[in-house]
Amino acid sequence: MNTFFIEFRDPLFSIIIFFALIFVVTFFSYWWGRYKRKEDYRHLDTFLKQFRSLPSQQELKGLITKGELPEKSWLLLAHAYSKNGDYEKSIEIYNEMLKVGDKTNSKETMFLLGRTYFKAGFLERAKNIFLEILKNNPRTPQALTYLLLVYEYMKDYKSALEVLDSLDELKKDILSDSAYLKSLAIISDVNTTVRYKANELLEIYKHSYQLTYLVYDYLFRVNPKLAWENFNSANAHLISDVLWRLKKEDLDLDIIRQNGYLSELYTARGDVDFAVKSSIFEFDVLINLKKECCATLSFEYICNSCKQVYPFAFNRCSSCHSINTQEIELILSKNYHRDFSEENNSFQ
Repeated sequence: MNTFFIEFRDPLFSIIIFFALIFVVTFFSYWWGRYKRKEDYRHLDTFLKQFRSLPSQQELKGLITKGELPEKSWLLLAHAYSKNGDYEKSIEIYNEMLKVGDKTNSKETMFLLGRTYFKAGFLERAKNIFLEILKNNPRTPQALTYLLLVYEYMKDYKSALEVLDSLDELKKDILSDSAYLKSLAIISDVNTTVRYKANELLEIYKHSYQLTYLVYDYLFRVNPKLAWENFNSANAHLISDVLWRLKKEDLDLDIIRQNGYLSELYTARGDVDFAVKSSIFEFDVLINLKKECCATLSFEYICNSCKQVYPFAFNRCSSCHSINTQEIELILSKNYHRDFSEENNSFQ
């Protein structure tokens, strides 16, 4: 016994016991932490699965009726689904809320439902929703604006212009929309001649000084001579892609020679030799290459209002719905058409 107590009083023994206790505590803490993390992940996965699959229509009706979640939470959930492009789930929630939800907020819910139908491409349903809102609340500018967009997408420009009259009575700025819709109506009219359409578009342009891209994109396609006669060269940068794609026989060399931007653009394309350099990087590179490399220009289109980038030209931004906010971005790219032509020539 005396020997045991001597060993117990030994400082080295105490140190061994101390580190052994630390090891045991650390060991159990580590594995307990791993176990808890695994449980937390399991509960999180279970929670997220509830949002990956929407309850059935009957279950959804029951959940909304019970009021376990406030309407604001359902609206936020529907908005999240819509924002992620899952319009079906969003529409289902809005419809059930209109059936069993609080009737005091039905106008706002109907508007959100109509907007979701519009985003999903169900234009007829969206139109009916907005007309229903306006039937009971005619002075609702948001519903009028989306109804105008629906008619525009349906190419019912006459009805869209009638909606503008209502917006005008509400003291909303309609000048841009009016010029835009009238221009679309003129272009889509199959009962008038191309010459008549061109002259009408020019009249609208001279009164509003807007829609440069819409008007001159059409004019350069159907009547390049008339387009050059009425074109303000100071706006050349607004239709760079249209000018770049013009056929060589449609160019007006006198006008091109007198304008620095046009001279650089068509020198870069290789049609003329009016410029030796350019302050625009893309033009300068192509001018210096002098067709020695298979390079050309491609274009991106940016909305100045919402900064959304598109690979195609637009007159009304499909994201923020603003008009006349397009900005053209020049991009150097490989000329695949030239490669193809040279490849064909090599086999001759």
